[in-house]
Amino acid sequence: MKTPLPYNFIIVEGNIGAGKTTLCRMLSDDYDYRLILEEFADNPFLPHFYKNPERYAFPVELFFMTERHKQLQAELAQRDLFQQSVVSDYIFFKTLLFARNNLMEEEYRLFQRLFNILNATFPKPDLLVYLHRSADNLMANIRKRGRSYEQEIAPEYLEQIQTAYFDFFKTNDKLPILIIDLEQIDFLQNREYYEQILEVLRKPYHPGVHRVRIF
Repeated sequence: MKTPLPYNFIIVEGNIGAGKTTLCRMLSDDYDYRLILEEFADNPFLPHFYKNPERYAFPVELFFMTERHKQLQAELAQRDLFQQSVVSDYIFFKTLLFARNNLMEEEYRLFQRLFNILNATFPKPDLLVYLHRSADNLMANIRKRGRSYEQEIAPEYLEQIQTAYFDFFKTNDKLPILIIDLEQIDFLQNREYYEQILEVLRKPYHPGVHRVRIF
């Protein structure tokens, strides 16, 4: 019998190609967590953004924010949230992290005002997990999964996003944040690595940043 995880609401975050969705699906299958996955494929501005970020940054981020809000509001407003555990592959705050990296200053100020209004309604996760990989490892994963619109992504962009996440972690003292280093680790194909992840997820964490390495 599996040892249960001590968290009702887990968010798995990470850079593009880190393995967020894969881990969420595995946790949902093994522990009967209700699964909330980001619905990003329908963003009509995304392919254009990777080719011309200056022109399409604001519409792509605005679309992401409104769609994330709509989805989370529908999912998390259900009153059975604390009767069935939930795992999600994104935190709404990532909307602001990506926007800060992609928007011009005046656009960002407007975007932040809208974000603050929308963000006030969501419950906080019991644990925020961040899957950390190097830009080279992320690029290899992006090439492997073969989404055409992602092939324009540069390593420098991934490094900027990584920096934005870590800056957020440094200023956060209200959430338990668990950074899991996964360089060259394929926990989907190698069950031993997945079991190591489960082992660290079974531990309690107080608010603040905690970091472990899987090897």
